[in-house]
Amino acid sequence: MSYNLLKGKKGIIFGALDEKSIAWKVAMRAKEEGAEFVLTNAPIAMRMGEINKLAEHCNAQIIPADATSVEDLENLFTKAQEILGSKIDFVLHSIGSSPNIRKGKAYGDLNYDWFQKTLDISALSFHKVMHVAEKQDAMNEWGSIVALSYIAAQRVFPDYTDMSHAKAILESIARNYGYRFGKLKNVRVNTISQSPTKTTAGTGVGGFDAFYDYADKMSPLGNASAEDCANYAITLFSDLTRMVTMQNLMHDGGFSYMGVSEDIVDMISK
Repeated sequence: MSYNLLKGKKGIIFGALDEKSIAWKVAMRAKEEGAEFVLTNAPIAMRMGEINKLAEHCNAQIIPADATSVEDLENLFTKAQEILGSKIDFVLHSIGSSPNIRKGKAYGDLNYDWFQKTLDISALSFHKVMHVAEKQDAMNEWGSIVALSYIAAQRVFPDYTDMSHAKAILESIARNYGYRFGKLKNVRVNTISQSPTKTTAGTGVGGFDAFYDYADKMSPLGNASAEDCANYAITLFSDLTRMVTMQNLMHDGGFSYMGVSEDIVDMISK
């Protein structure tokens, strides 16, 4: 069901890879709610995914960009404004990658060059996106910028290794740039701390099935799906949340406030 929450709004959506991606779901919902936007991803991710199908469905143009490259981001924001015919109202940062996780490195045996790549791709890129948007004065007043995080930024999930540090930095950047962008242009900056979600990237984390099931049993509402997350992101892009900024918003079915659930007790007791 559409409520026209984003009618007339223009945006940039980073990170749609395939139909399992949260960014993919956000794009679909944004289109339903009346938004116009451009899609972007790193060239290598575009070759691996199905972004062209999404672009055709949403009548959106694709602008390749490596989010770790300021030059690529400058080109992205310049072209996006030309294509959309205005400044930007919303941005979704749905970017994360850890070479250490992908290559099975344990936390005590991290490759530090890869660690730096994890931080650059998954966290510093968020600062670079907002840095470029600010320098180009690309955001409209009362715009909204959202990045996707995970509770491992605050709690220990052993198999999440260096990505946990990246998410902690991501959330810190949201707070600090949220203050700066709020004072400059009333632009709000938030992160969504999403339940473990069966995306292509998520399922690549070791032990994913185990902690997906654990979170589902621990949460009174169960795990939030990618579709649920997309709906939440749409509200943050809309004018209904104009005074929400610098927040890490838990979207996890209640997991973050649980100590233990009856389902977990029953499972252990057996």
